[in-house]
Amino acid sequence: MKPFRIGNTDVSPGANLKLELPVARLYTDDEISIPIYVKRAKVDGPTVFVNAAIHGNEINGIEIIRRLIQRKNFKLQKGTLVLVPIVNVYGLLNQSRYMPDRRDLNRSFPGSAKGSLAGRVANIFLTEVVNQCDYGIDVHTGALHRRNYPQIRANLEDQETMELAKCFGVPVLINSNLRDGSLRQAAAENNTKVLLFEAGEALRFDELSIRVGIRGVMNVLAKLEMITPRKQKQTVDPFIAKSSQWVRATSSGFVQDLKQLGDYVTKGTELAKIGDPFGEVKDVVYAQSSGVIIGQQKIPLVQEGDAMYHIASFEAASEIVEQIESLQESIFL
Repeated sequence: MKPFRIGNTDVSPGANLKLELPVARLYTDDEISIPIYVKRAKVDGPTVFVNAAIHGNEINGIEIIRRLIQRKNFKLQKGTLVLVPIVNVYGLLNQSRYMPDRRDLNRSFPGSAKGSLAGRVANIFLTEVVNQCDYGIDVHTGALHRRNYPQIRANLEDQETMELAKCFGVPVLINSNLRDGSLRQAAAENNTKVLLFEAGEALRFDELSIRVGIRGVMNVLAKLEMITPRKQKQTVDPFIAKSSQWVRATSSGFVQDLKQLGDYVTKGTELAKIGDPFGEVKDVVYAQSSGVIIGQQKIPLVQEGDAMYHIASFEAASEIVEQIESLQESIFL
């Protein structure tokens, strides 16, 4: 097998190794390091990374990776798996999406060894981890007070990426364009194929999303023949969203939700009522198109213009509803 090295550490074939990748220091001169766990099989094969918390307040993925590390009878048959539970350690410490310099780490790639703090962290992670891998799974959640239904975003025009997205095991796939400065864009330039898994809400653990994420990672590893596939009682057939759009608040006030994440709605459906402090209804928010709610604001206060419901449209409406129900049943059986 070819050598595999992160930082100053060589990882031997067959090893399971915890290591720390130094990135910078705090004002107190304490070193900040990215925690990394590497599993290597004794047989050569694909190299895959799974990372979380590029946005420091998106902690759902940390729990996914923690459970993967502690998973019993998890043995690689071939290849190398790099698990990175926390990329933006600074953000996590401050329960913030951003780096201390107020930059978004996921808009700072490929970065530079002599650039801003965000650029330096991006450059180290890209150089030491991402560029050594053939595939990756980047785990995210919705922003603060915003929850996402489990979904995969990826370049679905690439056939191999499409196959990996399908096997992940979520009903909703979104063909997502690459954004300047994102991890996915930088990875694509190195021909590393990345799935972005979106599920849950910032600063919260969501059990459905965690279990879906763990199963999805295992499905991808099985697809790549890195582990032995397990029989599943139920499988989920994914559907690609034709389009998606946010429905915004038409007034400011207090929200009474009438529909929830994962619900199928038709055009004109009442989604929420917005009232004043005296209980009077000021306005009703309606669906502008038919589809599935894949994102939802979770704080019951809105200003006019706030994004409230993210609705994705599909050709096979009734089938996507069945698959959403099937996913929830299969996860908690």
